[in-house]
Amino acid sequence: MSLVSVFFSEVLGTGLLLLLGVGVVANVLLTDSKGRGADWLLINFGWGLAVFVGVFAAYRSGAHLNPAVTIGLWASGADEYGPDVAVTFGSTLVYLAGEMVGAFLGAVVAWLAYREHYQAHTDPGEILGTFSTGPAIRSLPWNVVTELIGTFVLVYVILAFGNTPTQLGPLAVALLVVSIGASLGGPTGYAINPARDLGPRIAHAVLPIRNKGGSDWGYSWVPVVGPIVGAVLAGLLARVF
Repeated sequence: MSLVSVFFSEVLGTGLLLLLGVGVVANVLLTDSKGRGADWLLINFGWGLAVFVGVFAAYRSGAHLNPAVTIGLWASGADEYGPDVAVTFGSTLVYLAGEMVGAFLGAVVAWLAYREHYQAHTDPGEILGTFSTGPAIRSLPWNVVTELIGTFVLVYVILAFGNTPTQLGPLAVALLVVSIGASLGGPTGYAINPARDLGPRIAHAVLPIRNKGGSDWGYSWVPVVGPIVGAVLAGLLARVF
């Protein structure tokens, strides 16, 4: 499989993930949306099903959809990122680029779907919350720890899926994401994916959204650093065991 095909596969899969993920939060939070006021579990299941869709869409490249998964595979000593895609510096950059571009584009398309509701909404915090994550209690070192733990669970269990005779495929990963959101998502909104947070945050910064306020760049490093560290630890532990 060519690296060009890998790039577009990851753009498509990550784009669909973010379209549906940003979309479910917008549905719950934005003014006059038919899902306005629904609860946290709808968001959890919406993100889980978004992963389900994204994995199927990007199956040809191994459907990383997440720089943490790519980095975790690298740290685990894997030989391949996907079918006939060797782990090299170049292939790593291609995966990371595809994930970031897809995340940005998915968020932009979600904004197009809810454009009139964004224009009607007046709460800058909720507008930003549809795009990116933020802490319930702002304590940056502990917010990093939360993201580290959630991403460690995600990556370690995904790596374990690859060594077990399960036929659940994408459904297993979707249910894993639902579980992490329901159990560990409260403190930070469970980014557990640097592209999932940074791509939409950039989209929020550049899109012409009324009443949007700032993009909280002071927090933006937390859902990047925490997941990367968690992924590396998960990959190293998977290599040992």
